[in-house]
Order: sequence, then C-alpha cells, then structure tokens
Amino acid sequence: MAGIFKAYDVRGIYGEQITEEIATRIGAAVRAVLDDDAIATNPTVVVSRDMRDHSQPLCAALIEGIRSSGLDVLDIGLATTPMNYFAIGHLGAAGGVQVTASHNPARYNGFKLSLDGARPAAGEQGIPLLEKVATGAPAPPAAQPGRLRTASIFDDYQRHVLSFLKRPQGARTLKVAVDAANGMGSLYEPILRQLGIELLPLYFELDGSFPNHEANPLKLENLRDLCQLVRESGADLGVCFDGDADRAAFVDERGLAVGSDLATALIGGELLEREPGKHVVYDLRSSRAVAEYLTEKGGIPVRERVGHSFIKATMRDNDGIFGGELAGHYYFRDNYFADCAILAVIEILNLMWKEEATASALVQPLLRYSKSPEINFEVEDKQGKIDQLAERFHDAKIDYLDGITFQYPTWWGNVRPSNTEPYLRLVLEASSDEELAERRAELEALLGQPV
Repeated sequence: MAGIFKAYDVRGIYGEQITEEIATRIGAAVRAVLDDDAIATNPTVVVSRDMRDHSQPLCAALIEGIRSSGLDVLDIGLATTPMNYFAIGHLGAAGGVQVTASHNPARYNGFKLSLDGARPAAGEQGIPLLEKVATGAPAPPAAQPGRLRTASIFDDYQRHVLSFLKRPQGARTLKVAVDAANGMGSLYEPILRQLGIELLPLYFELDGSFPNHEANPLKLENLRDLCQLVRESGADLGVCFDGDADRAAFVDERGLAVGSDLATALIGGELLEREPGKHVVYDLRSSRAVAEYLTEKGGIPVRERVGHSFIKATMRDNDGIFGGELAGHYYFRDNYFADCAILAVIEILNLMWKEEATASALVQPLLRYSKSPEINFEVEDKQGKIDQLAERFHDAKIDYLDGITFQYPTWWGNVRPSNTEPYLRLVLEASSDEELAERRAELEALLGQPV
C-alpha cells in the first residue's frame, strides 16, 4: 500500500497499488477515523462511486470492509463527490466514502473519505490514522456485520441545488456550453436543464477511459474544445467539470479561460451582496485583486493555505459564507461548508442575470495585475531551496503559511512543496507583464528549468 495514502485522500494505480483486497482493508479501517459520537447517533457510512470500470468492484470490496466493522452502509451508487458530501450532511450520517481518482487518468482509482457533517478527514486523526489501521494487523470482524441499503439522493440534491437559483423573471436565456469531460458532471444534466439556460452539452457520455481529454480543467489544453464550442456557438459562458465534478473552470463568451481565483472573487462578491460583513476564504495563490475586491464588496477576506481541509476548517471557524481555491474548488457555508461545482455555476449565472453583463465584463474589474500559472520545478531538497529563497528575498515581507511567500509593493511570489511529488510549485504576480517576466526569469535562475 506504499504511496497511496495522500494528504487528503487515497489514490493509486488500479491493479497495482489499489486492489479489491486493499479496498476491503481500507473499508474496515474507516471506523477508526470516524467520530464515536457520530457513530452512536447514526452508524451509517454513505458510499458512492464514479464511472471508472474498476470503481464498481472496488466499491463492493470497500462496502464489505465497512460492514465487517459493524457500521451500516448506504450505497447511493453513481454520484459526484459533492453528492456524497450532501448525502452525509443531509442524512446525518457518520461519514462517507467516494470511490474516485478525480481527474487522474483512467488507470487510477482511490477513495475520498469524509467525517460527519461532510467534514474532511484531516490531521493525524485523518488519512494518517486510516493508513496506520489499514496497513496494520486486521481487527477481528464485528459480531454483527452492518446493514447494507441502497437509495438515490438525487431528487433531494436537485432540490437543494436549485434553491440557490435566483433567475429574475423575464431574464434572457443564457446560452451555456458545458464540458463534462466524460465524467460525473454528466449527472448534472437534469439540473442544468432546469436553470433557464440553453444548454450546449459536450462529452456528457460517462466513460472512465476519458476518450476526449483528461478530466482536469486546470490545464488549458483540456479547455480547448470547450473554448472552440463557445466561440463557434456564440455561447455566453463555458463550464468544464473535472472527473468527479467537485471542481469547475469557467470560460467567458470570447472563449477565454477565467482564473478560478477571479471566479472566487465574483462568487464571493455576489454572496456578500446578500450578507455583507461575512468572511470569505481564499487560497494564498490567489491574485491580490481577490482580497481587494472582497473588501470593496463589504466582506472580510481570509487568506489560507492550499487544501480543502484548511479552507473548510477556516470557514467553519469564522462562519465564512464562501471559500475558493485556484484549483477550481468552491466551498459554500450553506452546503455543509463543502465544495460544489454546480453551485458555483449557479452563482455565476445569478450574477450575470443580476448585472445583465457578459462574463468578460464581470471579470474585467479584477484584471488588475499580471499573474503566472502555477509552475512546477523538480527539486530534491525542497526545504533547502526554500531557505535559499528566504535569504535571497530577505528584504521582502515573508510568511510561511504554505511554503514561502515573499511580498513586495509591486510583486509577490509563493513557492510551496507538493505533498505527493518531488516538486516545488511557484506562483508569481506583478504590476505589469514586463515585471512578471523579469521576476519569473529571476526565480527560474534559482529553481531551475520548469517541469
């Protein structure tokens, strides 16, 4: 099982690192991670899966393991990861597991584990504890195995999601191109068709081999077909989901990608219009324009390190109304503080209808700086390189919230270590394209050639 237990989930190559035997052991270990009080209240674990061919046998093996520990299982079948989160919170379950490898290629699979209230399994009592129990001596099975029930939560989920829709009476019908990437976003089609839009569906056939493109909307090459469809059809907006549909990327009416940090600002601003003075959490890779815009909208921006467990915890601690990450995760207080890509789509549409504006016009006020994408560098001694950066930029405002961030009046950079790969990841922003290019060259001289 070496290498499959990541910072936030379990993931590896099916048949090599992830097998049915391992799925059963992980299932049996789930009980150790869940909260005892939650188990006493409702000893049910919600289990669901994505469309990969091997997700079904892995799901069956996982269920066998969970039941062997005495916990009940509610199998909701094919579902997006946000549907799993919703079912946990809505039904008051002790926790849940989604069988998925998200945006990873077809040969991968894995497990996303949540606690009661759709809380992430974070910290030493989360994935590290799951690994310790799953790789240790098997516990004796419970005297009475847990029950297995099957149910669909789609109708309840659809009602929940549609309750966020605020389409004004008489609003024009927006034409929206949606790329499901042959992934679980396909399940959202009935919801999308109730939004009062003209839907242009792309790659809505469930296919875990991902025949058209990788299900990772963070890579611009995976948005190519969507951008082309938007331009050729005259669509008002483009949306691309990832494999398990917990992330979304947006494309404006010109077929140009919208940074997820800027989408975070727009959605946060829209929610702050309804509830001024609330906290909105954003990850530290985001443009300075995000905090500026949220402040202008009467909110309290909160900068946090990368990772859903950190964003969600900070939202809960501050009763934050919303949170967003550069990777395209969008978190909603009124959705159990969990990420939900379809809710992000609805809030962008709400904003377009309310302002009677194009997507590019909404984004324009946020284009205040020049910003790089996340750039990867292969580095053996990550901490040594971070120490070197601290010395090089000693006159900057420096913090170590996640890796190292160095800030100057006209530019800033963040370099953080990957949790799973031998990479340092760099994000840069500057007041002009020229300064951005200059600073990038300076950083590349220190970090080496990008991967």
